[in-house]
Amino acid sequence: MAEKIMRRIQGSEMESISSFKPLAAVLVPLLASMLILLTGDRRPNLRETWTLLAALVKFFLVFSLLDPVLGGKTVESTLWAIVPGLHLRLRVDAFGLYFALLASGLWVLTSVYSIGYMRGLGEHAQTRYFFCFAVALSATLGIAFAANLLTLFIFYELLSISTWPLVAHEETPEALAAGRKYLAYTLTSGALIFFSATIIFRQTGTLDFTAGGFLSGQAPAAIIPLLFALLLLGFGVKAAIMPMHEWLPSAMIAPTPVSALLHAVAVVKAGVFGCLRVILYIFGPGLLDGLGVWMFFTFLTSFTILAAGLIALGQDNLKRRLAFSTINSLSVIVLGALLLSRSGITGGILHLANHGFLKITLFFCAGAIYVKTHKELVSQLDGIGRQMPLTMGAFAVGAFGLAGIPPLNGFISKWYLCLGALEAMEILFLGVFLASALLDVAFFFPIVYNSFFKPAGDQALSFDEAPLAMVIPLVTTAAMSVILGIYPDAFLRFFSIATTAAQDILGGG
Repeated sequence: MAEKIMRRIQGSEMESISSFKPLAAVLVPLLASMLILLTGDRRPNLRETWTLLAALVKFFLVFSLLDPVLGGKTVESTLWAIVPGLHLRLRVDAFGLYFALLASGLWVLTSVYSIGYMRGLGEHAQTRYFFCFAVALSATLGIAFAANLLTLFIFYELLSISTWPLVAHEETPEALAAGRKYLAYTLTSGALIFFSATIIFRQTGTLDFTAGGFLSGQAPAAIIPLLFALLLLGFGVKAAIMPMHEWLPSAMIAPTPVSALLHAVAVVKAGVFGCLRVILYIFGPGLLDGLGVWMFFTFLTSFTILAAGLIALGQDNLKRRLAFSTINSLSVIVLGALLLSRSGITGGILHLANHGFLKITLFFCAGAIYVKTHKELVSQLDGIGRQMPLTMGAFAVGAFGLAGIPPLNGFISKWYLCLGALEAMEILFLGVFLASALLDVAFFFPIVYNSFFKPAGDQALSFDEAPLAMVIPLVTTAAMSVILGIYPDAFLRFFSIATTAAQDILGGG
C-alpha cells in the first residue's frame, strides 16, 4: 500500500495567525453556563435565552474562521506554557474546524429541541441540564481546536465529567447505574490517553498535532505499536468500538436530547475525532503503513460494524436500536481512516458530519414520538406516520441517508469510503462497507414502512405532531441532509474542508 500513500510536501508549513476567536468560542458557552446557573428555575425564559444566545454566538465565531482556514492558514490562541516545549494551546486547522462547525451548528438546533422536549415533558432539574449542556459544548470546541494531545486530553476529560450528570439525569436506579458505567469507561479511557501522552512527550519533546503525523523517526520503533494500540483503545471507548461499547446502549436511559448529544454532536463524535487525530496527525499514513498493528484495528472495527448491525436488528426499543446503529456507523468512520488511502480518509471525514445530521434527525424523531405518544418500542409504531407525517418523513430521510441512498448526504461519504477500499486494494473492507449499508436498510426500513402503510394497532390516528420547538429542528436537519446530498459544499463547506484536510494529511501531491 506504500505506493498508494502520498508523501507530504517537504518543508511546506501553513501560515499561522494569532487570534482570540478560538478561545472566545470555547469561553462563550462557559460564560453562558454561569449565567444559566445564576438565573436558575426562577426565570426559565431568561435561562433558555442564555442557552440559545450562547449557541448562536459560538456558531458565528466558529463560522468566521472558515475563510482563513480554507485559505491555507491556521488560527491559534496560546494560553500558557505547562513545561518547556508543551503549551496549553488552541489551533484551528481544517480538520478541527470541520468538527467545530458540525458540533456548533447542530448545537443550535439541539438547544431549540431541548427546550421543547424539557418543557413538553415537564422535566425536573432543568437548570442543571442546561448548565451541563453548555459546559459540554465548551469542552467539545476545546477538543476540536486542541493544538496538541495534552490540550485535547484536558477538554476530553471535561466532556466526560460534564456529560455524566446528563446521562444520569432521570436519577432512577437504572439511570444512576448507567451514569456510573459511563464515568468508569470514559475516565479509564482518559487514563490510557494520558499515559500514552507522557511516553510520547518523553520520547519526542512534543505533542503537537501535525498533518501526516510526527512520530516517524522520533520514537523507538519497538514502542510505536504499543502507543498506537493504547491511544486507539483510549479514544475507542468513546467511539464505542467493541468490546468497549457497552456504556453507550446503557446511556440511552438519558433524555432524548442527551442521546442526540451523545450520538451526533459531542461525545461519540469526540471519540471518533480523537481516533482520527491519532491515526492521521500523530502516527500518520506513512508510519502506519509499515506497522502491522493498524491491520488489527481494521478487523476490530469491521467486527464492530457487522456485530452492532446484527444486534440492532433484535432491538425493539427504538433508542437502543439507534444506539447500536451508531456503534456501527462510528466504526465505519474509523475504518475509512485506517485504510490510509486518499478517498478512505476523505470519506471518513465526510461521514463524521453526514452521520451527525442523519443520526440527530433520527433521535429528534424518537424524542418527538415519545413526547407526543409516550411510545418507545418499534413494535408500537405501526401507523404512526399518519399521525406524525412530518416526524416520520424526517425519520425516513435519516434512515435512507444512513443506508447511502442518493441523493442524500450519506451516499456521498459512503461512495468515498468504498472508493477508499478499492484504492487500498482491500476488497474485504469494501464488502464490510456494503454490508453496513444493507444492515441500515434491514433495521430502519421496516420502521418507515410500518409507520406509513400498516394500520395503527390501538386506535385511529389523526394529524397530531409534537411541539413546534421539536418539529422545526428535526425537519431542518432532515432538509440539510437532502441539501448536502445534492450540493455537498452548501452553507458550511463541509466537502471543501474535508478534502482540504485529506490533502494536508497526504501532502496534496
